[in-house]
Amino acid sequence: MAKIARIEPITIAYADPNDFGTVRRTVLVRVETSDGVVGWGECIAMWPEACRAVATIINDGLTPLIAGDTADDIEAIWGKMRRHLHWYGEGGIASLAVSGIDMALWDIKGKVANKPLYELFGGLKHARLPANASAHVNKNGEVACVAEVVGFFEAGFRSTKLGFAKKGESDIGGNPDIDVHFVKELRAALGDKAEILIDIGNGVRWDVRTAIDVANRMHEHRIGWFEEPLYFTDDAGYRALAASTELRLASGEREFTETGYRRQMEYVQAVDVYGIDPARVEGITGFRRADALATRHGKTINAHAWSTAITTAASLHLSLASPNAEIFEYKPFGVSVQDDLVAEKLWHRDGWAYPIEGAGLGIEVQEDVVRRLAE
Repeated sequence: MAKIARIEPITIAYADPNDFGTVRRTVLVRVETSDGVVGWGECIAMWPEACRAVATIINDGLTPLIAGDTADDIEAIWGKMRRHLHWYGEGGIASLAVSGIDMALWDIKGKVANKPLYELFGGLKHARLPANASAHVNKNGEVACVAEVVGFFEAGFRSTKLGFAKKGESDIGGNPDIDVHFVKELRAALGDKAEILIDIGNGVRWDVRTAIDVANRMHEHRIGWFEEPLYFTDDAGYRALAASTELRLASGEREFTETGYRRQMEYVQAVDVYGIDPARVEGITGFRRADALATRHGKTINAHAWSTAITTAASLHLSLASPNAEIFEYKPFGVSVQDDLVAEKLWHRDGWAYPIEGAGLGIEVQEDVVRRLAE
């Protein structure tokens, strides 16, 4: 059987038009076997110092540990990496490093088997999923913000998830009354059938009373879920919020481990929809473990796919193979790491996300683009 021969972390930087050209960073991971098969993964470290730390852990810690191991023995390698990192690795930077390597190994396993990943996961649970335009509300003025979202639906999307209090020219996310009014106007513009999901996000600082008030006022306008209106570790706040609204609550994209999701589902018991990011939650293996918990507890999952096409591909395979997924997110704006990084852009067809038919992740990473974006 082929062995792990080379592991290379590659930090890339790119301007994101969704955030007015803000430079984002991530760490791609290229793994090559002794037979010359190449797999790709990603660690969404984001900040420059975090990217450097992830690359150091991969180069100095994990590569010496697993180089020469049988490449398709993924579960054993995943456990081996986690045991090595136990002193500093139950979440955080170390979990990101595991994520990228694990994702690349799954890509290799699918390529060797000549099967798309969802076939390795037991097959499709969905023939397709509604395509969701996942964007930040950041244009100048409510009218412009509403018009932009209307444009997503005119372009074929069947759902939208909107992040508040992001970089840009909008005051949405700064005042609860303005936020609720925006949702009211958006519902009026889109009609009754359009799915609107609201991600309050890290830029907003509300107390529990405000979160309850806004949740119930937005519920009148039939939003599909209310994501992270409180800091994600505010357990008591989420319990109080869940007891005071009929609106579905979402959280989870900032969790790093199966343990974190278990704590949320078994102890906090306040969240209905769990965001899971395979480039953050210790890879595809970690994602599937969190998804298994969601099945056990009757929860919805939503794959966080808001980075490069590598994570998008992994998230799409995982979502279509999960009985717990409802939608699939795409960035509705052009960006190099989605459009240029792979030979064929991953995109919806007529408002639906369909399976990728190629082996492994099913994408052809353009290494010249990777090297051009590399820092």
